[in-house]
Amino acid sequence: MPPRPRAAIAGPPARVVTARPRGAPARPTAGAVVPRPRRRPLPPPPRVRGRRPFPLGMLAAALVFIGLFCLGAGLGTTTGFDLRGLLRGPDKPPPRAFPVLEPSPPVRLTIPAIKVRAPILEVGLAVDGSVDVPPVQRHREAGWFRDGPTPGQFGPALIVGHADTRTGPSVFHDLDRMRPGQRIEVLRRDRRVAVFEVNSVEHFAKSRLPIERVYGDYRRPQLRLVTCGGRWLGGTRGYSDNVVVFASLVATRRS
Repeated sequence: MPPRPRAAIAGPPARVVTARPRGAPARPTAGAVVPRPRRRPLPPPPRVRGRRPFPLGMLAAALVFIGLFCLGAGLGTTTGFDLRGLLRGPDKPPPRAFPVLEPSPPVRLTIPAIKVRAPILEVGLAVDGSVDVPPVQRHREAGWFRDGPTPGQFGPALIVGHADTRTGPSVFHDLDRMRPGQRIEVLRRDRRVAVFEVNSVEHFAKSRLPIERVYGDYRRPQLRLVTCGGRWLGGTRGYSDNVVVFASLVATRRS
């Protein structure tokens, strides 16, 4: 709401003291018109060829953008929500147009490059509000986050898994070895196979996971594979980082 205009403050007019010629009355009589001296108009400022004044609107927009960028850089180091991830743009698109599938839960994950062929179970949210993982006794299975898209729908379908346990390697032990261009296949309950192509494989500190990039991009059918990585911190803290595979749907087929 625009600010209300302030009312004028009433009061006696300011007294102006001027010099008067000898013999003139001290004050003008009632009804007399006092002529005001004419002022010469100021000359316009000289014009400089080849230069135009910078529009104030563009200056204001530039200052706002700079302020948001600085704010984002600050939030990324204090709260773990990295706004700089929003300025990076989308992942590299696949080499051809993408299909779109109707909802159907996934049942099996196949990644030929790292020799993964694993059943998929459903997971929800953990007590602390993070995405849960499969039980340790089922560490060779992957977990699909059931509150998100199914693989092949618009949006990022999320599949998580353990990297290892005390007894040895788990389903996503070699996830960080994947490379762009490799294929991931997800068999769904409707007997359709969703084929994804890897766009990037990235490491993020758990306190700086780019939420919008991982969970919020609904422009096309996508897949996110997530596991732990980085340094082992011990105890209940686990590993320091998350390994995230970003992939896009490129084909579908009947199983």
